[in-house]
Amino acid sequence: MITANGGEDLYSIAEKQPVLLVFLRFFGCSFCREAINDISRRRSYFEKQGFRVVFVHMADNQGTADKFFRKYKLYPVDHIKDPEKNYYRAFGLGQTTTAQLLTFMHWMRGFQAAVIEGHGGSPLLNDPDLGDGLQMPGVFVLYQGEIKRSYIHRNAYDRPDYEEICQI
Repeated sequence: MITANGGEDLYSIAEKQPVLLVFLRFFGCSFCREAINDISRRRSYFEKQGFRVVFVHMADNQGTADKFFRKYKLYPVDHIKDPEKNYYRAFGLGQTTTAQLLTFMHWMRGFQAAVIEGHGGSPLLNDPDLGDGLQMPGVFVLYQGEIKRSYIHRNAYDRPDYEEICQI
């Protein structure tokens, strides 16, 4: 059973209403901070459409997650800690390689997210308090026992169109 921080079962939530399930890489990632910001800016839109936003992350410490969600004015929000990455594997989310993280496009998008947009970041790719920087993210819409839509990142720097994903 997958339970969110409020103790509610994810399956039960998704039976009642559509869930925008957002898997994060790690809290030190500029792109994940960008994703949290994107969701925060659109949260009222998603809720008006009947969606409940739930994040999945690898931080074992509840305070670490809460700190980032507060920073982006997305608190309270449902989130599931998965330091063993069981749910990441169950949803088919793999790992990136160090070589992929060193591409020109990755660096350009990283500069945009970290510096231009002001999300910052951490050079540590494997801080157990932040998560695993080699883990790939993904976005899913769950409703009535099914995955209705999904977005599996090809690159760590991909920026999904969350509103489009929520068109079910």
